[in-house]
Amino acid sequence: MPDILCMGEPMLELNQQPPGPDGRVLYLEGFGGDTSNAAIAASRSGASAGYVTAIGTDRPGDGLMALWGREGVSTETVLRNPDAPTGMYVVTHDERGHDFTFYRTASAASRYRPEDVPEAAIRAARLLHVSGISQAISASACDAVFHAIGTAKAAGIRVSYDTNLRLRLWPAARAAAVIHGAIASADVALPSLEDARVLTGLGAPEAIADFYLRLGCPLVLLKLGAEGVLVARPEGRVLVPGRKVRAVDATGAGDTFAGAFLARFVEGADPLEAARYANAAAALSTTGYGAVAPIPRRSEVEALLAGPD
Repeated sequence: MPDILCMGEPMLELNQQPPGPDGRVLYLEGFGGDTSNAAIAASRSGASAGYVTAIGTDRPGDGLMALWGREGVSTETVLRNPDAPTGMYVVTHDERGHDFTFYRTASAASRYRPEDVPEAAIRAARLLHVSGISQAISASACDAVFHAIGTAKAAGIRVSYDTNLRLRLWPAARAAAVIHGAIASADVALPSLEDARVLTGLGAPEAIADFYLRLGCPLVLLKLGAEGVLVARPEGRVLVPGRKVRAVDATGAGDTFAGAFLARFVEGADPLEAARYANAAAALSTTGYGAVAPIPRRSEVEALLAGPD
């Protein structure tokens, strides 16, 4: 069984491209979903990764199965639902950054239930990775994630949690209650600064790190975008600077960070070393369009780390 199991909703992606000479705007077809991206990032960094989800028996679902097969991500714990579609989203870009429009109502993943959780596979893994989106898509999916976390903790399996706040999916108050309830049981918290400011009402990175440590999570990686990541443990905090690249699309950068970090973390790297590696991987993922295609492989990340800052 895989060392890292990621749980959530994968989706078909249509990503807006720069206008052509005739002014037409085309969309690049791909695949996304935060925890699916993380699983692929972990696999490209050399980890054994698998996915826990439900998808339709439609063509987007077939495409995802083929993608995971190419990427070496185990699909043993993927359910195919003939009565529900695979979700889809559209990414558009303007001077403010990138924006997402989702089409996921009644998707197969949103119908996932606690009784669907593959308990044996979780007990056989070394780490379970989930996110706020994994819990936001429906009440049953939310409960399923809590059940998966409980299964992992009872078996001594580590849990990581990425906030990935999407206020279009649920109100901030409910998101904060659910996300913080889950992080209280996690071994690694991966909030972004933007998410954490909404969820905690705090502004300063140090205060936010303290908040999550007080919840009981022993390792907090507060993602600061291009500025890097604040690695916080009870014994201290270290800012790991970001890497400078020519960025064109930040879609999936945080997911790449999560997967790359977990790949190194599971193999025994110190959190600071793993964070430096993940920073470089996330930076490289912004140099191309889409969530999956630009995710770098380990050799690319190591080449960037070997070069000048």
